[in-house]
Amino acid sequence: MIRIGACNIDTSHPKAFADYLANGSDARYVGIFNDGFRGDDEVDGFIKKYGLEKRCTSMEELADMCDIVFIHDCNWDKHLTHALPVLKKGKPVFIDKPIVGNLADCRRIEALAKEGKVLLGSSSVRYAEEIVDFAAKSEADIGRVMNVFGTSGVDEFNYAVHIVEAFGGLLGTGAVSAQFAGRSSIGGKVCETFFVTFANGVTATYNTFSGTWQPFDVVIQTTKSTYHFRIDVSKIYAALLSRIIDFMKTGTNRLAPVPVITESVKIMLAARISRENGGRAVALADIPESDPGYSGALFEKEYAAAAKKMYV
Repeated sequence: MIRIGACNIDTSHPKAFADYLANGSDARYVGIFNDGFRGDDEVDGFIKKYGLEKRCTSMEELADMCDIVFIHDCNWDKHLTHALPVLKKGKPVFIDKPIVGNLADCRRIEALAKEGKVLLGSSSVRYAEEIVDFAAKSEADIGRVMNVFGTSGVDEFNYAVHIVEAFGGLLGTGAVSAQFAGRSSIGGKVCETFFVTFANGVTATYNTFSGTWQPFDVVIQTTKSTYHFRIDVSKIYAALLSRIIDFMKTGTNRLAPVPVITESVKIMLAARISRENGGRAVALADIPESDPGYSGALFEKEYAAAAKKMYV
């Protein structure tokens, strides 16, 4: 049995993951550390429902009782703080999306990975069946990819990072710049469009839609045809978790390397800077070291204010 530690239960992911793991998987949550916004009643509810052994008072204690720790903070600014005690004990961590939210943390997590620390992540959509299957098709069959278009909803970073990570799954790395293309705002809903250029000439366009859930639709134009699919979100957690479990069993890592994941974050950082500077293209290499990025603390405050209890 693979023993998983849960660091915070801010979002619906711990519940969804635990439900999946309970159905025939040989991995389970066994311990929890919580310093997030969920109260003791919800932590106790999570422990009782999923049969956890212990509530830990530190990340070190959690690491000692687990094989791997899943970091579920909705505040991505806390991800590395929570990961470090686990990594120092030689244990792997899975960091839920967004893996980090600013350039400085991208640099820090890339350095940890380069040192040999095991950091797994991040978006389940990156590993969706539709993404993996299309990426496996040969150029002889489908033609050369020219442009990818993708949609997302809810917000501009925490949820929208899913579609940008999906681009990574389809196109790999090599993004060189991002650009804000425009906005529509009607009745309090905001839809924004961003354009990404890759070194090999491929381009990608993604829409964010704040205030409303939207499906992940992907349109791919190639030199031969146009392809369209919608991500089946009922299968994405299984796609992610099966890879994590396989890694824990075999040591074979079928998840994206950290620099591949952080490129998705950098695309969104450059896109935000572009929006704040009149829509000019911003090179990923030109993101200032001092750029504040997206505030995880602000997101946590807003998320907590809107959240309903889900673990009692």
